[in-house]
Amino acid sequence: MMSNSSPAPYNTTRSWSVSDDSLRRYVFFASESCIQELLSASESNRDWSGNVNGNDGWKVLAFEDGVEISKRRSGSDSFHAFRSRWLLKSVSPEQFITVANAIDAAKQWDSDLVEARYIKDLDENLSIIRLRFGENAKPLFRNREFIVYERRETMDDGTLVVAIASLPKEMAAGLHPKQNNSIRGLLMQSGWVVEKLDDDSCMITYVVQLDPAGWLPKFFVNRFNTKLVMIIENLWKEAQAHPSLINHEIG
Repeated sequence: MMSNSSPAPYNTTRSWSVSDDSLRRYVFFASESCIQELLSASESNRDWSGNVNGNDGWKVLAFEDGVEISKRRSGSDSFHAFRSRWLLKSVSPEQFITVANAIDAAKQWDSDLVEARYIKDLDENLSIIRLRFGENAKPLFRNREFIVYERRETMDDGTLVVAIASLPKEMAAGLHPKQNNSIRGLLMQSGWVVEKLDDDSCMITYVVQLDPAGWLPKFFVNRFNTKLVMIIENLWKEAQAHPSLINHEIG
């Protein structure tokens, strides 16, 4: 006799268990695209015209006191990528790059960052990081967590690039299961480009594309994302206060 009762609920979250070697190959491949996106973002609209430059889609929203903020629609979604560019004088690329990383940037996103740690080193310049925000964080980050890769590369001309993005959700779940009360957000192709200038100064480009997941009005997310790109000034002050290289430990 056929039962009319509903099937018992089950957890539909899938996870992939991958070896360090497979994870390293994936992150290296994915980060190549991220690096190229960051370099492209750092080079476009250098005339500060405020107009869309060709077909790259960047639109300058504001330019004041050497600071530029731009946005570009992120693919076919209604979210936007945001870019900030600052000319920092009397700061070397090596000095700024000590704080241009996923953890120090996240500390500026919201003060209620309850966990920020490197959970796996895949190579000398390739790491996996967990960022977790608590219940008292702003709505955009409340109970959110992010599992991201971070890759650092120095280009032939000395330009420093830090590429940061979330792992695919299945891969992240296999590496670090999500807590029941948390929401796993996505940090899409984001990061830093630090260019050395002739004097002891540098041009900083910061790109952020954040999907916090869970229900939030997209206009709210986009509006808050514009604030995220303004963190360079705080990190600049951190770099001046702590000029030595920052080491990290596996948690």
